[in-house]
Amino acid sequence: MGHSQLDQLVSMANQIADNNEHQGDENVVAAFVALHLKRFWARSMKQQIIDYSKTENNQLKPMAAKAIALLAKEYA
Repeated sequence: MGHSQLDQLVSMANQIADNNEHQGDENVVAAFVALHLKRFWARSMKQQIIDYSKTENNQLKPMAAKAIALLAKEYA
């Protein structure tokens, strides 16, 4: 996956998190976002964003990062 595709994944994860912040407290939102990624993203996309989330200075917003951490536990 090229760099621009990774940028798109980061942008999408951040947008999904932003669009769902109204769902309630941050644990609920993170779980909802993680479920969305699990249901609708290809395994390769999920693995890319999980790997990226572990890098320093990543561009994930805090809520997206929390959701991806939950997702990572399932794919560990």
